[in-house]
Amino acid sequence: MKIDTGDRMGALMDIESADKKFNMRLDDWLQADDFNFAHDYCGIQNNIKRGEFPATDFGFFLPRFAGTH
Repeated sequence: MKIDTGDRMGALMDIESADKKFNMRLDDWLQADDFNFAHDYCGIQNNIKRGEFPATDFGFFLPRFAGTH
């Protein structure tokens, strides 16, 4: 599945920020079906505010594979 053509390093930084903010269940996310994987990936990409690293502002977006935070 191809859902992104942007900067790979930026995507990794966004995922790391989301993991720090939401304690992502990364193993479960990697095993997810395409629909649920894309929901979290695109949601992170579309809602993150990249003013600092790690970013902490994702608006009202809550990933499906968020752990406890």
